Amino acid sequence: MAFDGNWKVDRSENYDKFMEKMGVNILKRKLAANDNLKLTITQEGNTFTVKESSTFRNTEVVFELGVAFNYNLADGTELSGTWTLEGNKLIGKFKRTDNGKELNTVREIIGGELVQTYVYEGVEAKRIFKKD
Repeated sequence: MAFDGNWKVDRSENYDKFMEKMGVNILKRKLAANDNLKLTITQEGNTFTVKESSTFRNTEVVFELGVAFNYNLADGTELSGTWTLEGNKLIGKFKRTDNGKELNTVREIIGGELVQTYVYEGVEAKRIFKKD
């Protein structure tokens, strides 16, 4: 259960460009860059619970590996998709419900950090979290 624990965002790479590609306006992008996002992840068997706490919202997402579910991003964008576990990586494959375009996400532990990589329409971004 390598993902279990409390994680706090430490830094981001290309996050503004990613959000711009997603259609997030400049004001929300500037706010999101300083959202102080914290994640609490717990895994029980194939079920994950992810509690998100940030400047903007607090939410809890419960999902089972391989089972489709709906999720709303902080900006209100609605997604539908699944998470799977491939080796030591959590792989998220989602589609926006408004335009059907794919948003893919990978969560993995690298050097003791949780690295979350997003890809949308060819634009890749990363958010790197440290144990809190």
